[in-house]
Amino acid sequence: MAATIRAGLFPWVPVCLAAGIALWFALPFAPAPWHWGALGLLAALALGVWRLALPWAERGRIGWSLADALRIGATAALLVIAGFGLIGLRSAMVAAPVMEWRYYGPIEGRLLEIDRSARDRIRLTLDRVVLRDTAPGRTPGKVRLSLMDQSDPPPPLGQRVMLTGHLGPPPAPASPGSFDFRWLAWFEGLGAVGYTRTPVLTVEPAEGGLWAMHRARMAISRAIQDGIGGQEGAVASALMTGDRSGIEEATNEVMRASNLYHIISISGLHMSMLAGFVYTALRMALVLAQGLGAPLPQGVHKIAALGALLASAAYLWLSGGGVATERAFVMVAVMLVAIMADRRAISLRTVALAATIILIYSPEAVTHPGFQMSFAATVALILSYGPWSKISPRLPFWLRPVAMLLVSSLVAAIATSPLAAAHFNRMAQYGLIANLLAVPVMGALVMPAGVIGALLASVGLAGPALWVMGLGTAWMLRVAEWVASLGGAVTALPLPPSPVIPLMCFGATLAVLCWRGGAGARRFSLTGAGFLAGMAMLAASGAIWLTASRPLLLVAPEGEAVGLMTAQGRAVSKPSGGAFVVSTWLQEDGDTAAQEDAAARPAWGGDKRDRVAALPGGWQVWHFTGKGAEARAPAACQPQRIVVVAAKVPAQDWPCMMLDLGRLHQTGAMAVYFDDNGPVLRGVNELRRNPG
Repeated sequence: MAATIRAGLFPWVPVCLAAGIALWFALPFAPAPWHWGALGLLAALALGVWRLALPWAERGRIGWSLADALRIGATAALLVIAGFGLIGLRSAMVAAPVMEWRYYGPIEGRLLEIDRSARDRIRLTLDRVVLRDTAPGRTPGKVRLSLMDQSDPPPPLGQRVMLTGHLGPPPAPASPGSFDFRWLAWFEGLGAVGYTRTPVLTVEPAEGGLWAMHRARMAISRAIQDGIGGQEGAVASALMTGDRSGIEEATNEVMRASNLYHIISISGLHMSMLAGFVYTALRMALVLAQGLGAPLPQGVHKIAALGALLASAAYLWLSGGGVATERAFVMVAVMLVAIMADRRAISLRTVALAATIILIYSPEAVTHPGFQMSFAATVALILSYGPWSKISPRLPFWLRPVAMLLVSSLVAAIATSPLAAAHFNRMAQYGLIANLLAVPVMGALVMPAGVIGALLASVGLAGPALWVMGLGTAWMLRVAEWVASLGGAVTALPLPPSPVIPLMCFGATLAVLCWRGGAGARRFSLTGAGFLAGMAMLAASGAIWLTASRPLLLVAPEGEAVGLMTAQGRAVSKPSGGAFVVSTWLQEDGDTAAQEDAAARPAWGGDKRDRVAALPGGWQVWHFTGKGAEARAPAACQPQRIVVVAAKVPAQDWPCMMLDLGRLHQTGAMAVYFDDNGPVLRGVNELRRNPG
């Protein structure tokens, strides 16, 4: 049993690291110095046990099985502590000022990135920021602004620009349990977000060096878009260069509804398709050259692997080197290096090595949907490789590539669908059909045509390749539009409670690793117990999600909206205002209604500025907005009332539960539950610590 466990120990390394990282994120408080000291003592104790276990066994003080168990347990403890330390170190390394106030005025900085927001607006990310009357020590390292006026094209990357805009801190969650953008912004070094209505003026010309390469990438993106045209060209550009600024929000929406949105975000799928095509093409060409008498060395598969690695590195640069693309490159690079080192390229050990490398240099990735879904799909494909290798020889040779693409699409879709549903609160009912129709075309046409076009562009002959690529992206868009138009294409799902995704991820990992431990040991050993524990965690995640209830009352972080759950769905106090927050509430309720429709549901009465609704146990909730709200609210403050005011009210011992701007700025958005003793209030900042 110990030998079986030892043989499969390495795949547990990233699991233990991820457990330590997850523990750091789960803490409701920031670790104090004495916490780190205690962890250091625990690490020293675990290291001591690891070093003494074998000598104890040699002297007969303990059995060899116990010694193995102690060493494995100590190793796991050290790795968990290492994961905790890695994310703590990473958080300290990226620490940068975060704006804590509202700012309006001149903004100067270097243009770092151009993308498009969910509202279909061009966004600029600036670094080396200068703000009026703001000391450098309080100035955010990066800011992101949406362009309200998009009549002029954005300037080239690397230019130093100036504009006049509004900035504020990264937004807090819309409700307790909602996605917390502040953590994503913290690890990206993004200290403020906002918008501008003024033109973007150039202060200094674009820098050279690395920025010249970035501008070359954007020029390639523009050439692809112009060569293909329309949204087909915009999607093709996103696939090859990572530039999604040309994709309209309507296109994004049909891609989401058909579960094809992952295609326009460069990930392991794209990197593996490109590397696989280059590797196969080079290997076939080298074998053909050998057959014609060319003096090539043995092991042409290693030369092909090296060529594929170089092509993948070029693709990494061409795509802009985003976090998801970097993860994909690490995964593919590990597999290609394994080929060159005469190791198995497709195995859980190579995936574990890739995951370990990623978690060391970017430990926060463990919380990202892309990381979880990429490795879920990769592991599922590895598990399906054995059955496929037995079936594929029975198929005609011309059918095998198509069948392989269909099977891999099916396996990856099944593996990632639960995670996608949990993260995005929606399930594309026909997403499997869309992926089966679109992904093989991407692998057979789009990515190979992109590689060939890149090679031919140097001699001005990229046109035919771009035409083929355009055919492929046009097919993908038509599939997405058709699937999205089907009745019931999208099912909205309620937000799962916070334990669901960790239980799902760790449960599936535990079940897979223990199931691979060997059939003989599976039933009565630690391996079998681990498999059962993993399945129990998966069952628990589903049970928690299915039985969870949404908060009765939700209060927006600025008091601009209040939502009351009713039999018809959440009724919102106002038909406008707080649009992003309200849309998030409805999405997390599993509700597809618009805010105006949600406001029309029966629950609220009163004037449009002074709204009132009934709550259980004779309680009421009042919502005051507009000019003079702070003067009107005190009259409604009576026992058994919750009063929400979108303004500051003088602090005093109120007979009601007063939720004004002053309190909401301390607590963040609030959820209200009812028990036998009345309402229970839970604020975002009371349940989870802020970054930094």
